[in-house]
Amino acid sequence: MSSSQYKPDGDEPVIRLESLTKSFGSRIAVENLSFAIPPGGVTGFVGPNGAGKSTTFRMLLGLIKPTSGNAWMLGHPIEQPSRYVSQVGALIEAPALYPKLTGYNNLLSLVRLGNMPKTRIDEVLEIVDLRDRSGDRYENYSLGMKQRLGIAAALLQRPKLLMLDEPTNGLDPAGTVEIRELFRHLADAGTSVVVSSHLLSEIQAACDRLVMIQSGRLVFSGPLDSLLAAQHSSVIAVAADPGDTHRLARLATDSGKEVTIHEGQVEVNADTSWSADFGRLAMDANIVLSELRPVKPDLETTFLKMTASHEEEATS
Repeated sequence: MSSSQYKPDGDEPVIRLESLTKSFGSRIAVENLSFAIPPGGVTGFVGPNGAGKSTTFRMLLGLIKPTSGNAWMLGHPIEQPSRYVSQVGALIEAPALYPKLTGYNNLLSLVRLGNMPKTRIDEVLEIVDLRDRSGDRYENYSLGMKQRLGIAAALLQRPKLLMLDEPTNGLDPAGTVEIRELFRHLADAGTSVVVSSHLLSEIQAACDRLVMIQSGRLVFSGPLDSLLAAQHSSVIAVAADPGDTHRLARLATDSGKEVTIHEGQVEVNADTSWSADFGRLAMDANIVLSELRPVKPDLETTFLKMTASHEEEATS
């Protein structure tokens, strides 16, 4: 389908891709990528380093041309970035701001270039919690503060969509939490936020939806809760006496559970609440446990399983 045939309606996704592909010579960076991101909330765009996340962002923002396929931003084809860039705020890699200028004056220069109202500076500084430090030079900001000022710059035009590429790279835990809370604040205020990252624990903590890619190909797109709910929880037990490991595993299989043994750990495919039953079974069988813990599926474990499976399918 050509971009001229696509007619957006009132429920139009903020981002839509159909078979988007980008090659650099013989290397395919993004391959037949298709997904849609609905308006609202925080969407994580995840994949390992080199998966094609930044290349995809650059195509969507009109910075590089795709080799083939179609995509739309806020209902407009990416071949015509002038129709949507004023409604999209973006932070790609580190903010490109002037070290010797204050935070306020950095934003002032952007306001003047964009012919925006000066009053917007204080508004975005308030949003990113930098009003008290707006008179400090940018070079004296912490890394977290620099990232927040970069986000403030991206917010100056009141964008409908905010796209952030690896915004927590290099931040300490406190700075990471600050940026995560900012995502939620912006989403709650009505801005659609898309965050590219390889830090899966942060994506799980911050996002409502997920787009997962591996080697430039789509692995998953949809609500994060649905993805995690579809994964199996488990119970892990370790016998104090390694000689009891197989006997411990047999207790679970006799109860109708699927079991795997890895490096002395007995992993049972079961609801986390079954850990209490397993403990009682072990005690009744006179098996002393050195470890018994329920394991809920997390994004990192799910991602590793799904990408490994995806790679096997791609090479088979």
